[in-house]
Amino acid sequence: MPDYREKLWPTPWIYIATLLLIPASILVLAPVSLPAGIATGVVLYGATVGSLTLTAPVIEVRDRKLRAGRAEISLDHTGEAVAAFDGDAQIERGTGLDARAFLVIRGWVHPVVRVPITDPADPAPYWLLSSRRPKELAAAINGSRRPGPAMGDL
Repeated sequence: MPDYREKLWPTPWIYIATLLLIPASILVLAPVSLPAGIATGVVLYGATVGSLTLTAPVIEVRDRKLRAGRAEISLDHTGEAVAAFDGDAQIERGTGLDARAFLVIRGWVHPVVRVPITDPADPAPYWLLSSRRPKELAAAINGSRRPGPAMGDL
């Protein structure tokens, strides 16, 4: 059972906004063929929705590891995770961003969690992760980093 798991699904307005592909396709292809415009619009919308849904990354804390998308790191190599909201999150994603940072951010999820990397061999100074529940994610990372009891202590 994971300590924390979140899939960064697109918000409903993204799916609604991409519906505009259908009338746009009809508008472009109507002079040639109205049925082709409708079919093309429906196919483009379906492909866009499928792409957005299938590529939504998962952020998970489990077995003393942090997984974000396809990347994974042992929590032994991380520092204290910090949640950022509103203006602080905007700075983290913008002017305060280090170009070497590993990013799993989505524009439709504004809060972020910054996870410092303590492994000197890792070129990324930190991970920056979007999260709808940043306090819970930071708590899961920080709580899982603490060493458990030794076998002799049990």
